[in-house]
Amino acid sequence: MAELRKDSLSFIETLGQSVANVSPTLTPALSVAVVAGAAGTASWFIFVLATVALLVVGINVGKLAARMPGAGSFFIYVSRSLGSAYGLLAGWSMLAAYLTTAIAVCIATSIFFKTMLTALGVTAAPPNILIYFVISALAWLLACLDIRMSSRVGLTLEVISVAIILAVCFNVLAGSGFQIDAKQLSLKGIEVGSAAQAIVFAIFCYVGFESAATLGDETRNPTDVIPKAITWTAIASGTFFVFVTYVIVQAFGDDTTKLAASAAPMADILTGKSPWLTAVVYFGATISAFACVLASLNAFGRLLFSLGRYQFMPASMGTVHSSHQTPYVALTLGAAMNFIVCSAFVNQGESDVFGWFGTLASFGFIIVYFLCSVATPVYLKKTGTCTAYDVAMGGLGAVLMVLSLIGSLYPIPAYPLNLLPYIFLAYMMVGVVWFFIVKGRAPGALESLQKDIGAPA
Repeated sequence: MAELRKDSLSFIETLGQSVANVSPTLTPALSVAVVAGAAGTASWFIFVLATVALLVVGINVGKLAARMPGAGSFFIYVSRSLGSAYGLLAGWSMLAAYLTTAIAVCIATSIFFKTMLTALGVTAAPPNILIYFVISALAWLLACLDIRMSSRVGLTLEVISVAIILAVCFNVLAGSGFQIDAKQLSLKGIEVGSAAQAIVFAIFCYVGFESAATLGDETRNPTDVIPKAITWTAIASGTFFVFVTYVIVQAFGDDTTKLAASAAPMADILTGKSPWLTAVVYFGATISAFACVLASLNAFGRLLFSLGRYQFMPASMGTVHSSHQTPYVALTLGAAMNFIVCSAFVNQGESDVFGWFGTLASFGFIIVYFLCSVATPVYLKKTGTCTAYDVAMGGLGAVLMVLSLIGSLYPIPAYPLNLLPYIFLAYMMVGVVWFFIVKGRAPGALESLQKDIGAPA
């Protein structure tokens, strides 16, 4: 049976998976408007808090990744720490998280592409369904061909897009004479309730930073490389988000109501400048968002592959291409589901659909981040290496994720966002039922997951 390509990814290529999955340019190009709508001129500080929270989670995930490298990553970590029932739920939750991230960012890619065309004076954009198909098909092709190539492509696209955004931000600061925005630094007008909801969506801006962990079977020296890739992605992304958010709010004259209503913040701050500059910015946003679709598909495919190898999913999901050494069956399913779901919402407003699936993705990630934070000190205690620091970091990560989840549920958001928690809960209940089906059908899968580290069942 063919296996994933062992020891093929360097640190840079592994880092590329996490960076591309974050899609840093997505935040200034679209997501910052959502955060500003809740947090106002304190938006930059919200990203500081989110960076700290996810850095704590990243440290916890890194400790588990250093001891249990493998494609299954999160469901394996949790299974061997808290038990197979929690492990399968972690895997089930993460499948939804990666897929809904791909869907949300596929929609964002369409938004950015059409914004770019508008800036160029093109009035006839392709139909949305055609854009969704091209994005899904191209991501599928790159993901199936070679993980090294797709990681390199993702990182290259992100470097280009981030460079474009930073150039625009420094141009904006130069235009204001690099004046300090006292209103932002004073955090005036921040409210606890709205700030909590803002943090939840800010967390969505980082999700995928941990996805390097899904490449444990394919990374050289994974016990060292993967924790570094996760930690540095959180730090670099957070620094970028804090800086660009501060600049964009200042560019809007601290009018966060206007910013919150903007469907294209970067285009709005470039009003009056060359439309070619706007086109370049949204070209960068387009390729960044596409890179995130590709990275999300890579992570989804490897998680589904591992679930298939451990008999938690149909065995066909654990199939690897004989020459490309990629989990092409799982990747094909992910790309097909991405296109089908995007197409099902083709008549809805794209900004709304982006927000809906982004929120669903946040639920999935927050649950897994919580479970991994709890699992870290538990696993380290089992191995006799747990310290007071490990307990403190695990507890802090768990508390921060619980607070984030509460912030997403209360105050109760407006319709239809108030329905999303129930939709995700229903999905998780399906996972519970599936666990008992697997337990009755293949009890050996649970035993192999508990005992066998890294190898298929």
